[in-house]
Amino acid sequence: MTVHLPPVPGYAALAGALASAGLGVTDVVHVTEYVTAATKNDLDAARSFALRGHRVPVSRVPIEAVVGSTTPYVLGVTAHPSDGIVYLPSVHTTEGDFRDQYRWCLARLRELAGDATLVRTIDYTATATRADYPRCGRPRRDVLGSVHPAAAGILVDVPVAPGARVALDAVAASGPLRVLNPGWARYDTLTYKPAVQAGKHVFLSGFGALDPVTQEALHDGNLPAQAEHIYVSIETVLAEAGASGEHVTSLVEYVTPAAVEAYPRTKALREKHFPNAAVVSVVCSALLRPSFLLESVPTAVLP
Repeated sequence: MTVHLPPVPGYAALAGALASAGLGVTDVVHVTEYVTAATKNDLDAARSFALRGHRVPVSRVPIEAVVGSTTPYVLGVTAHPSDGIVYLPSVHTTEGDFRDQYRWCLARLRELAGDATLVRTIDYTATATRADYPRCGRPRRDVLGSVHPAAAGILVDVPVAPGARVALDAVAASGPLRVLNPGWARYDTLTYKPAVQAGKHVFLSGFGALDPVTQEALHDGNLPAQAEHIYVSIETVLAEAGASGEHVTSLVEYVTPAAVEAYPRTKALREKHFPNAAVVSVVCSALLRPSFLLESVPTAVLP
C-alpha cells in the first residue's frame, strides 16, 4: 500500500523518518523537494548520500517558506510501489516563450510516462506570467488528448532555473481510469478534471475557494471559511468514488504570504476532514485567483 510520510525536514532526517514508518530507503518511489531561496548548497550530494544509490524520480519545487518552520527545505516522500502508478520527476526548459515551454514540459512528461496516462499535473509559474496563463490551454488540448488529468496551478516567483517560465510535475497511471466529477459543468470546457481514479488511487486537482457553478471566488480574506469550503469540495468529489476524507493519505497545501498568520486556525478543520493525511504546508508566492489564500492538493487511497 502507498505510504506518504509526514514532511521530512531535510535529507539528514530521511533515514529516521523511514525507520519510524517501518520502511527503508529502497521503499521510496518518489521525493518532492520543496526548496526555499535560503537553500544555498546543492542538494544532489545530500540526496545521493541519504538514498545510498537508490534511484528515484525527484521533483524540485521552489517555495517562499515552509509554514511554521525556518528549515530551508522539506521533503515530501512517497514509499512503496503501486501497480500501475508511475511517479515522474518534475521537468522544465529555458527555451522559448511561456506557451512553448509549457508544451515542451507536457510532451516530455508524456514521453517519460511511456504507455501510462497522465492523471495529475501541477504547474509552477511566476506571478508575472498570470496574464499568459490561459495560453496553456492549447498545449494541454494538443498534447493530452482525450483524457484530461486532475491539475493544479501554483505561482512561485523564484524559478526552478534561470529562464524557466514554467516547471511541471506529474503522476501517470496505466490500466482503467475513471474521471470523478459531481456534475460540475465548468469542467466540460476545461483541460483538467476534479479527480482521476486509477485503481485504488484517487488523484485530485488543486482546490481553492471557488463556487463550482458560478465560478466566483468565495470568502475573500477569510482563510478558515475558504479552508472549510475547500475541504467540503474535496469530500464531495471523493464521494463519487464511495470515499471520504478519511481516505486522503496526502495533502499538500499551498499558503499565500497573506494567509500564513491565520493558517494555524485551519488545523482543527483539516484534522476533522482528513484525519489520516500526511500534510505538507508550504508558502507559495500567490495563487491564480488573487483572492485565494489557500490551495489544497489531495491524494486518496481506497481500502
